[in-house]
Amino acid sequence: MEKRLIQMAEKAQGDYSSPIVAVKLNGEVRDIQTPFSESDTISFIELNSSLGWKIYRRSVLFLLIAAVSKIEKNAEVIAKFTVNKGLYCEIKLPGREIDPAFIAKVDRTMRAMISENIPIIKHSIQRTEAIERFQKLGQSGKVNLLSELSQDIISIYTCEEYTDYLYGPMLYETKYLDRFELDHEPFGVLIRTPDERTHGQIRKRVSQPKFGSILAESKAWADILDCRFISDLNRINREQAIGELIRISEGLQEKRIAQIADHIASNREDVRLILIAGPSSSGKTSFAQRLRIQLRVNGLRPVMISLDDYFLNREDTPLNEKGLYDYESLDALDTKLFNQDMLALLAGQEVQIPRYNFITGMREWKEDAFLSIHSDQPIIIEGIHGLNEYLTKDIPRKNKYKIYISALTQLNIDAHNRIPTTEVRFLRRLVRDYQFRGAKALKSIRQWPDVRDGEEKYIFPFQEDADVLFNSALIYEIGVLKKYAVPLLEEIERGEEGYTEARLILRFLQYVNEISAIDDIPNNSILREFIGKSVFFS
Repeated sequence: MEKRLIQMAEKAQGDYSSPIVAVKLNGEVRDIQTPFSESDTISFIELNSSLGWKIYRRSVLFLLIAAVSKIEKNAEVIAKFTVNKGLYCEIKLPGREIDPAFIAKVDRTMRAMISENIPIIKHSIQRTEAIERFQKLGQSGKVNLLSELSQDIISIYTCEEYTDYLYGPMLYETKYLDRFELDHEPFGVLIRTPDERTHGQIRKRVSQPKFGSILAESKAWADILDCRFISDLNRINREQAIGELIRISEGLQEKRIAQIADHIASNREDVRLILIAGPSSSGKTSFAQRLRIQLRVNGLRPVMISLDDYFLNREDTPLNEKGLYDYESLDALDTKLFNQDMLALLAGQEVQIPRYNFITGMREWKEDAFLSIHSDQPIIIEGIHGLNEYLTKDIPRKNKYKIYISALTQLNIDAHNRIPTTEVRFLRRLVRDYQFRGAKALKSIRQWPDVRDGEEKYIFPFQEDADVLFNSALIYEIGVLKKYAVPLLEEIERGEEGYTEARLILRFLQYVNEISAIDDIPNNSILREFIGKSVFFS
């Protein structure tokens, strides 16, 4: 008789403080309906963990889609993006709009399914059989996705009469899925659930209209390019039309940068400080350089100042919870000197700009580091704290123009399977750190949780304070990054630290066909900051 992990999980549950939701089977994440053998290495994943809450959110999304299908067979749910501290899903209903009453009905249906404790059953079937099923259901995106896969056997999930293919494991009973809230949104719904930072509490809704608008713009760009899903990107690549896609993608970004520069130039008398901030690997440096060029086109002569030069001496740098120097903290910067210098520059005075020596951990004052500016010279400042008003607290708000930049991917795997923005940024960082810093994949994997914690503390809370948001994601970049990332991730062997994280990324990348048209990527592309041969980096 085939052994399944579910029985073992039920026996082990008493050793865990929260429900067991999945397992690491030989280092790879699997659901607990997976069969196993005596020789397998097994460790359980509980809900109260980063992986556990991701699995939980995926399961709640599955329940939502199943509930909508139960109410209206012809409804279409599309998982769009994370905003307002939840996941926004568009719902398309033939002949009617989505209103609060419909969302309330979905909520009641989901909670009824939870109270009935309906099993979510995993089936391993032939890929050809799955394709036939989804063809009958009219789910062309899923058909195209499955057609690209190489394996013969795939897993699908059923809940009552609803069947779906979701990327990654899910919980096996609906009774665990009661921690969620639904909010009606234009054309759809926002699902809010807990995560690893809320200690099991449902995220409170936070209105993010500016962030929402840039996410909507990113999806509009996908429509312009006729490339909404990974299968679309693979088709374009297969048809050797990827060069055109690259050029249009880059053209959309260049046009947006030019629009931002035009707006700054039209307010040149007031705007003197241009502050650029964003999370790790969002392409801030390349964006700043391209904006500088567009400002020159508008007759301005911007100068660039690095916030890194205003680090305190290492001995004065605050420590984080682990007792390490916290260079992510605003308190690591000499904000008093920074404000003093900026005010002096704006007043037409000459200022000696410090230079921070990262080897000695000391600020240096060099004779060739004096700076003064004229009225046609706005100051561009790039750094993670640019949106925090405290950084420039002594400078009038009208003299500041704040830009938030992030890589908000336009692609989905398919209608029900998103590609989280953090996944793409991690790939960028992984490739860049190896290309230019000689760092292996394991180091990037180890550092990523701390990077994410810093973003949550110091960047994301201020994104709505920006005057404009810019999306640095390029719709084709995943196929390019795959070429560089896969060999690095495959170096991590089973049993080594980071193996589980590496396998999760490799599993996601299996859906993407590698793009080899590297020469078609212009040398001023934001992507060049990560893969090399950028005109902005020596």
